[in-house]
Amino acid sequence: MNRRQSIDAIDANDGYWDMLVIGGGATGLGCALDAASRGYQTLLVEQDDFAKGTSSRSTKLVHGGVRYLQQGNVSLVLEALHERGLLMQNAPHLVRNQAFIVPNYEWWDGPFYGVGLKVYDLLAGRLGLGTSKWLSKAETLQRIPTLEPDRLRGGVVYHDGQFDDARLAVNLAQSIADAGGVPVNYMQVTDLTYSGEMINGVTIKDSLTGEERTVRARVVINATGIFADDILRMDRPGAPALITHSQGIHLVLDKRFLKGNTAIMVPQTEDGRVLFAVPWHDRVLVGTTDTPVDRATLEPRPFEEEIDFILKHAAQYMVEDPVREDILCVFAGLRPLVGAGEGKKTAAISRDHHLAVSPSGLVTITGGKWTTYRKMAEDAVDQAALIAGLPESDCRTRTLRIHGWLKNMDPADPMRAYGSDAVSIRRIVDTDARMGEKLHDRLPYVGAEVIWAVRHEMAVTLEDVLARRTRALILDAPASMDIAEKTAALMAHELGRGAEWEREQVAGFKMLARGYQPD
Repeated sequence: MNRRQSIDAIDANDGYWDMLVIGGGATGLGCALDAASRGYQTLLVEQDDFAKGTSSRSTKLVHGGVRYLQQGNVSLVLEALHERGLLMQNAPHLVRNQAFIVPNYEWWDGPFYGVGLKVYDLLAGRLGLGTSKWLSKAETLQRIPTLEPDRLRGGVVYHDGQFDDARLAVNLAQSIADAGGVPVNYMQVTDLTYSGEMINGVTIKDSLTGEERTVRARVVINATGIFADDILRMDRPGAPALITHSQGIHLVLDKRFLKGNTAIMVPQTEDGRVLFAVPWHDRVLVGTTDTPVDRATLEPRPFEEEIDFILKHAAQYMVEDPVREDILCVFAGLRPLVGAGEGKKTAAISRDHHLAVSPSGLVTITGGKWTTYRKMAEDAVDQAALIAGLPESDCRTRTLRIHGWLKNMDPADPMRAYGSDAVSIRRIVDTDARMGEKLHDRLPYVGAEVIWAVRHEMAVTLEDVLARRTRALILDAPASMDIAEKTAALMAHELGRGAEWEREQVAGFKMLARGYQPD
């Protein structure tokens, strides 16, 4: 996957693309892969980097949604559990089985959640990941030694999926290219073009060079998530808002706060959200909040009260109470929620996806969550193919192996997330042993991964590498700043950039990274 080659492919096509997808997050990538794998000539454009927004800021879970079962939304749970099973089969290098415990501190918690999770198991059917069961207090503390023992009665263990969201996004972009589609980042849609009253293409601007192009398409899919209203209003000025934005934040802590390999799930907090404490990449991820916000931004910032909220609730379930000085990173993400209704709390809004067709033929797909991205894409592409009058072609993504597919990798392998590409990365080390040296003693990454990201994963900025191709920024914001100069130098050599580019990239990244550390 190479950005220059993608741009050349755009310039070489002086006719119509079958489908043009706007948005390089989970939904847009899913749509483009679905379309390309059916044989449709497909272009995907993303205004920034793949998964720059919401899709790299999740709780890193592929799950059916225990809370949705509690709300009575059985159809959403069924769909999500089915998709969870398919994703585990299609991307085994990125998705794994994660055990969770719901700790019981009140006598009625055990029977209530135990029965509910048995129903969860039944709904998962043959794609289930493990059987839920009741645990005694001793068994619970054996699984999670750092769980608060005072008043603990026991727990219920169940199973869900865990993944690396930004890495999956990169692999989906690579899969699009593998299927003959053209994905390109840093390419912003600035206008829509029309034939009569029907959309027939877009004007795009290269954010890195300023070049503008007009490209034609038989149908355009708006899969821009939190920015869906911007594209709808580009098509129809003054269109009513479709999206309600809800902010969720996560704290990243040292592994000592959650010893063992089992996660904690608290079904109900003060704001109605589920609270998770999850082991992830040898850290602990704790979240999330649910705070309404007025507008969409690529770099949302956590509110002080959100940080305090999570610290307060984490302290209720951990022997060692985390404080601000323990936070390695705090990151915020915005959820695109559809159909809030007057006065309705965002925590109560369904995560069902929303598919709509404008009078101009613009197809908009939004809502949903990472777990259901594939089904959202299937629905959107089915509809888009009808509008475009394309030859009928069945969806192929139910069993399509995502780029990097490899089973039975060692869970302790630091390059597990690369799957089959890990062999090629290690070949870089074979040619230059220095590329096998860790960039930082608190992070698992080596120089070869930077080289690979530039050559084969369309990484063009320092942030691309440190925030999404690796997860250095999320795992340890101060450490990521420490390796900024070294990483920029490796990238500059690959990209043919000079010292001024390095200085600009380092300065920009450090300014960004400071926002991922609490004051």
